[in-house]
Amino acid sequence: MANSKNVLVATDDNFNTEVMAQPGLTMVDFWAEWCGPCKALGPTIDALADQYEGKVKVYKMNVDEHPGAAQKFNIRGIPTILFFKGGQVVDQLVGNQPKDSFVSVVQKHL
Repeated sequence: MANSKNVLVATDDNFNTEVMAQPGLTMVDFWAEWCGPCKALGPTIDALADQYEGKVKVYKMNVDEHPGAAQKFNIRGIPTILFFKGGQVVDQLVGNQPKDSFVSVVQKHL
């Protein structure tokens, strides 16, 4: 789970309003409690949410509890991080990537 107040929770119920309806850059971390690499990535997601507060919305979505969006976007492995802008997927990262990889993607789309 997130340790940063800037990491929000995406669910099947709020995905359309919280993620798809946002005009700006939104990052969604698709994860599961049992996933070791997902847990290892957690501090990076927290740091990014704090670093880009007010510029990028950062969400975590538990695929076991909320499988709808994961199925819709063909998430095959976790962690998968999708970047949305204006309701469209504009980029993705798969696996436990270094923070610099995320910063590069975010800077490209800001």
